[in-house]
Amino acid sequence: MAGNSFGTLFRITTWGESHGPATGVVIDGCPPKIAVSQEEIQKDLDRRRPGVGTGSSPRHEKDRVEILSGVIEGETTGTPISLLIKNEDVDSSAYETWREVFRPGHADFTYQMKFGIRDYRGGGRASARETVGRVAAGAVAKKILSKANVRVKNYTLELGGIRAQRMDEEEIEKNYFRCPDRDVAVAMEKRVQEVKTQGDSIGGIVEISVQNCPAGLGDPVFDKLEADLAKGLMSIGAVRGVEIGAGFKVARMTGSECNDPMSPTGFVKNDAGGVLGGISTGSDIVLRAAVKPIPSIHLEQSTVDHSFQPVSIRIEGRHDVSAIPRINPVCEAMVAIVLADHLLRQKAIGGR
Repeated sequence: MAGNSFGTLFRITTWGESHGPATGVVIDGCPPKIAVSQEEIQKDLDRRRPGVGTGSSPRHEKDRVEILSGVIEGETTGTPISLLIKNEDVDSSAYETWREVFRPGHADFTYQMKFGIRDYRGGGRASARETVGRVAAGAVAKKILSKANVRVKNYTLELGGIRAQRMDEEEIEKNYFRCPDRDVAVAMEKRVQEVKTQGDSIGGIVEISVQNCPAGLGDPVFDKLEADLAKGLMSIGAVRGVEIGAGFKVARMTGSECNDPMSPTGFVKNDAGGVLGGISTGSDIVLRAAVKPIPSIHLEQSTVDHSFQPVSIRIEGRHDVSAIPRINPVCEAMVAIVLADHLLRQKAIGGR
């Protein structure tokens, strides 16, 4: 069945369901002799695991990664890398009530229409739990990128309508919301507490930037770098829109405003977001992902059951108030996976 794998040369396949015994990822195409440790992968997984921080799901998963294959004595062997993360704090009881009901904003209806069957426990394969494998694969991808001195970082630009006003990189790792503006991070926490009390949820915007990306990555026409980056980000369940560079602002610009002038030392500005003609320019790649509110809320909602009879539901269970900031490392991972893939593809053609 297609749809569970991503990438061309650096290719990942995630597997597992929210309430199954485990989840994980198989990575194929990783070059040999890349230094990879369980501890490095674990560091990224700890940034997305539930049960930590304001507004996070009370589900407590250790998310301990096990390297089953493809690594020996701390180095990749060039063979498939299999990573396993067990589900240890599973409680499916809250979902028994909704096994015959389509929850608003979820993939229940569409999965049922496609397959004629679905795993109702925590959303099954459609759950954000699937992304744990992406983050693990992203940690490996970043090791490939680090050999080329490419760095991927993420931060929360906006949450619940509250937007960062300044960029202090040192502040990102100091607050739970990964916001580069200390004062705004405090306001975000208050907003999350307010919405949590109301039984509702909120969305936001994650910004991802790539530093030191070499010029020349990406392919013309259908495999444009920004197209693959957008696909990677849009493949994340909660992401509903992607911008690169100036994004939708270009619709209100003139050509003279939008074009990035060049000088002997490089581009004077970067409204293109680091990509022209589908190929990286060497400037920082700047992306923004619009994240929708978590659809599992405690307020009463109208829907239908499997017989298409009207039903009113109030969703119980363990849920986040916002996908941010746990989705942030997922966005970072998908960008890293795309870039690692394109870096290997560029080397394969003998390009710069």
